[in-house]
Amino acid sequence: MRPLQLLPNAVSEMLASVAETGKLTLTDRYGIMAAILDDSLPEEEMQAINRLLRAVQRGRVQVTAHP
Repeated sequence: MRPLQLLPNAVSEMLASVAETGKLTLTDRYGIMAAILDDSLPEEEMQAINRLLRAVQRGRVQVTAHP
């Protein structure tokens, strides 16, 4: 099994996309998973992911299966 590898600027691009569309896609969810599993993820990016997940939990962001 190949290890997940986060692309540079992936978290910020994902956050910008979700902010624009109000939707979290399957691709975004895989990006979140890769980011969380990345031991070298900066604290600032982890906090941004946590804010995004809270927005999903509160219903401010819709989870979708398609882009």
